Amino acid sequence: MDKLKSVIRDYIEAHEQDMLEDTVMLCGIDSAQSEAKPGMPYGEGPYKALMAAEELCRRYGFKTKVYADRVVTADMTDKEACLDILAHMDVVPGGDGWTVTEAFKPVIKDGAIYGRGTSDDKGPAVAALYAMRAIKELGIELNKNCRLILGSDEETGSSDIEHYYSVEKEAPMTFSPDAEFPIINVEKGQFRGTVSWKNASEGTNINESGKPRLVYCSSGHTINIVPNKAMALMTGVDEKKIAEIAEGIKQKLGADFTYETVSYELSDAADVPLDKDMDLSEAVWLRVFGESAHASTPEKGVNALVIMLQILAELDFEDNNFDKAVKELAKLFPYGDHEGAGVGAAAEDEIAGKTSLTADVFEADEQSFKLIFDSRTCLKHEHDKIQDKVAEIVKKAGFEFSCKFIPAHAVDGDSEFIKTLLQCYETVTGKEGRCLAIGGGTYVHELKNGVAFGAVGETTDTHMHGPDEFMLIDELKDAVLIYALAIAKLCA
Repeated sequence: MDKLKSVIRDYIEAHEQDMLEDTVMLCGIDSAQSEAKPGMPYGEGPYKALMAAEELCRRYGFKTKVYADRVVTADMTDKEACLDILAHMDVVPGGDGWTVTEAFKPVIKDGAIYGRGTSDDKGPAVAALYAMRAIKELGIELNKNCRLILGSDEETGSSDIEHYYSVEKEAPMTFSPDAEFPIINVEKGQFRGTVSWKNASEGTNINESGKPRLVYCSSGHTINIVPNKAMALMTGVDEKKIAEIAEGIKQKLGADFTYETVSYELSDAADVPLDKDMDLSEAVWLRVFGESAHASTPEKGVNALVIMLQILAELDFEDNNFDKAVKELAKLFPYGDHEGAGVGAAAEDEIAGKTSLTADVFEADEQSFKLIFDSRTCLKHEHDKIQDKVAEIVKKAGFEFSCKFIPAHAVDGDSEFIKTLLQCYETVTGKEGRCLAIGGGTYVHELKNGVAFGAVGETTDTHMHGPDEFMLIDELKDAVLIYALAIAKLCA
């Protein structure tokens, strides 16, 4: 394998510039999901990125096929199916807070490529393509086929891959370059719940007490991202009291957040649904600012939504149904509860570890509200029916509850498939190969023999889903070599 490794590494060095240019080109396309159009089921951006990737595959001599404008495949040979490599061209929205460059204006700087999609998942997809290209152009003979599968709906439901596997069979082995090395053979389950409430009183409550009044709240836009902003509109409020409570919560909880209060006239939230007859001449916004993180690792972020709920729960609002409901909600989702203990979801097992849970999307007015949480569940969750326990607790608090549950995924860590992948990883990096369990779900979650394999280094934080996302060039090159060795060995 050492000789093969040397030959492929030389190829990668000779084609590094091409690889970087291809990655920059793909990452320059805003492929976050948008409104569907004819022939573009996930919007113009995902389709444009998918077709750009398909053109690259054809340029490098691979036979391609398009599946319902959702998925593109590229085959190395016409021989028996053996290995699928499953990646995606869609991305999460660019978001705010970028400092090195703009989200969709990728740049190469200090040994890395910066831009949305560089590590999730366009850069790794290019690494897989160049691994296939190296095998092909170096004339390394394969007796079985390796297929690259590129989707365009991984971030918002994976209906693209659902369609693909409705017409194609799963290969005997599949890996996705959509996570980190060494290898991920266990993915936690996904438990997404919606907590909703409707005011039993007819019409908008009238403030006759003279107390402060809570009018509207919102936070978060994406279910799988810890929200870094939250806002609440209030009337008759003492801003000094807000500051006093907020500072007290900082000390009590050790929460690293900032906040501000601004008058309603200065607000940019003109589309907020409010009672036209309401007097907002002295209304103020409370705006809380935290830090985003992927929903599978909520402890890495600062959840502005739950901080806002904690602040509102301590303010002395008019005693009406909306205020009471918000206070009950704050009890279910306290700050720092990353395991869902407040709603009864906390659980742990030796294989997958602890269940995680984060409140990600919230909108409320005096007539109704809806909060959506994202939980990544351990294997125990499936057997103990924890979702039933959560439903009981939520309903007892006076709210409605609905949910979607996807069981955890696990592949035997002692299989020859996984042993071969780990051997390739160890050969290239010199590091110990081992199996990992994660909270994030990948394309292989529903596949019997699918694992996540790179492309990011084990200890590298690429700011995935956040501002200044990047991919280290050396890690991208290592991934090409690892994947090429895996293709050569598995498809021999």
